[in-house]
Amino acid sequence: MNALYTLFMELSTRILPILGVFVPKIRNFLAQRSDLFSKLADFRAAHTGPLTWFHVASLGEYEQAKPVIAALKASEPETWVVVSFFSPSGYEPTSRRPHAGVDYITYLPLDRKSWAERFVEILQPSRSIFVKYDLWFHYLQTLKKRATPIYLIAASFRPDQSYFAWYGSFFSKMLAQMDWIFTQNETSIQLLSSLGISQASLTGDTRFDRVAATAAQPRDFPAIKNWIQGRPTVLIGSAWEEDMNLLIPLIQSKPDWLWIIAPHAIDAAVIDRWATTLGVPFQKYSQWKEEQSHRILFIDNIGMLSSLYQFAHIAYVGGGFGKGLHNILEPLGFGVPVIFGKPIRASKFPEAAQSEAEGCGFAVTTAKELQEVVEKLEQSEFYSQSVAAAQRWVKANLGAATRITEHLITSTSTK
Repeated sequence: MNALYTLFMELSTRILPILGVFVPKIRNFLAQRSDLFSKLADFRAAHTGPLTWFHVASLGEYEQAKPVIAALKASEPETWVVVSFFSPSGYEPTSRRPHAGVDYITYLPLDRKSWAERFVEILQPSRSIFVKYDLWFHYLQTLKKRATPIYLIAASFRPDQSYFAWYGSFFSKMLAQMDWIFTQNETSIQLLSSLGISQASLTGDTRFDRVAATAAQPRDFPAIKNWIQGRPTVLIGSAWEEDMNLLIPLIQSKPDWLWIIAPHAIDAAVIDRWATTLGVPFQKYSQWKEEQSHRILFIDNIGMLSSLYQFAHIAYVGGGFGKGLHNILEPLGFGVPVIFGKPIRASKFPEAAQSEAEGCGFAVTTAKELQEVVEKLEQSEFYSQSVAAAQRWVKANLGAATRITEHLITSTSTK
């Protein structure tokens, strides 16, 4: 299997440039990585000394890494931190502005053996940290040969994953390469044990640390605050078409409420179509006019959503009906009850079921169910109980980043 994988990656890196002539997405994928090694070498030449490399697939995993990065930098301010992304949807918005604790952001080259070796040789990390998943065979092999400590944080495993299938030995061996695995739940510990992997511990979900930090110091949006003026506001985060099909009748039935809608993808045509269907005054954030009378605000910018939940009385988080539920912990960090479409693959989003059990999250499948949940949340006693449940659940799950960082520092210093 190792030989087949190596051959596949070698062939892929040769075929992709040919396909890129005809497929713009592939062409862009390759172009973004064209001078990656030279830029990385320039950075490393100017930043000598200990370095910790974090690899994430996209934005969601980066959010899980942020609390660990902050805690690590606080303990080891002399350590450089490099974050690599695989997905353009994570790299592009992140690379546009500086991030606290992060010294360099890069794409990860494809997992061709020679490229993995070159990347690690240039970077020379003191430790490497992969977040949740997105493990790559040749990178792990190269790190292992260099005796570089390898960690997996925020790991969350399910029985239906390839690691645990009859054909999964190639994938499970990658998990065995880890010096330590930090899991989000006890189920993951048990699944690792079934593979004979004991170098693991339950540390919790770092997203709780992240949302609590955001809630403690959210970005300031005075214009939005002045527009709301204490009126009941619902924030719809990461909305997809399937979500809006349920939400539009509800929005039309609540003329006294304000609505902030952040689409999953910033697409002017989609926003205009939703606005036309709603048939009520609206405004786009990019065209803000404070004197304009409207009760719907479309967020057509990236990077605002996590802090906007500070204005919500109720939140709806999208994606459950489609490719995947977005982060419901963000509104809960502000103590805001959250509604969401019941996930198609519930096992991938255990926080959804847990939020329901805690009494602060509410899954719906139809417009009627959505209306019923909203009616419950309009009752002051039920709403107060939901707020308290959110605050209690988040508080009980804080500290994952600290536990991970303490282990990282202790284990690395002893190697």
